[in-house]
Amino acid sequence: MRTDDQASRLRQLMHETRQTQTIAVTSGKGGVGKSNIALNLSILLSASGRRVALVDADLALANLDVLVDVNVLANLSHVIAGTRSVEDIIVDLPGGAQLVPGASGLAKLAELSEFQRARLLNDLASLEADNDSIIIDTGAGIGPDVLQFAISADMTIVVTTPEPTAVTDAYAVVKVMHKKGYAGQLALLVNRATDRHEARSTYQRLSSVARKFLGAKVLDAGYVLEDPRVRQAVQARKPFVTASPRCLASRCLAAVANKISRKSTFVEQKENFFRRVANWFA
Repeated sequence: MRTDDQASRLRQLMHETRQTQTIAVTSGKGGVGKSNIALNLSILLSASGRRVALVDADLALANLDVLVDVNVLANLSHVIAGTRSVEDIIVDLPGGAQLVPGASGLAKLAELSEFQRARLLNDLASLEADNDSIIIDTGAGIGPDVLQFAISADMTIVVTTPEPTAVTDAYAVVKVMHKKGYAGQLALLVNRATDRHEARSTYQRLSSVARKFLGAKVLDAGYVLEDPRVRQAVQARKPFVTASPRCLASRCLAAVANKISRKSTFVEQKENFFRRVANWFA
């Protein structure tokens, strides 16, 4: 396809009325199980009948392919280099979801050349024509590479554990996104909770502080209880919702997926998701 034809198609995609829900899964710090939540949530949403794409958007420390035993021959680094398209690198996950593998050790998105960034976002835009939901597994923290995806999504799920340091870092994400004027649904998911009371208490603590000091509304996405089956699944490189579909963690995350399915809302913009990401660099 000629370059001017590609540009014309991209402009068309960017301004079409959107039908795809975008969900960013993020966290204030690493080690809270964010990527595992994103992976298993994608599989559950796919099992409910949705067409789902899972994008590993951490260009520095991508690790989704480590969590699931799939054959990854190429990744986003090849898309950036222009040797592969997104369609070429997509990998099928259990249950019908599709993975767009990330790459480790790449420059931040903001540090790519304008041409490289445009090529990447152009190619990723094609996912919106083929899927009902796009799950974005962002990096951790509050850097530009995380925020550009989280703030552009219809829903952003901040994953934390009950540990005070994790909750503090999760609050930092909420604070920055609120100050940036986030227009979507901001929700908290408490992972590795001892029981539902600890999960509820963790949510209420962060939610009340965000409401009091920021005037920000943080939704309750749900919780996932501590479960040894999760660690076993990670070691076996299998999603825990397929390896142990009836374990505590799987049942908890299924409740989260059901809640998300009932709330298929969109940011009050008609712009395509990847166009909003691109606007960060305009």
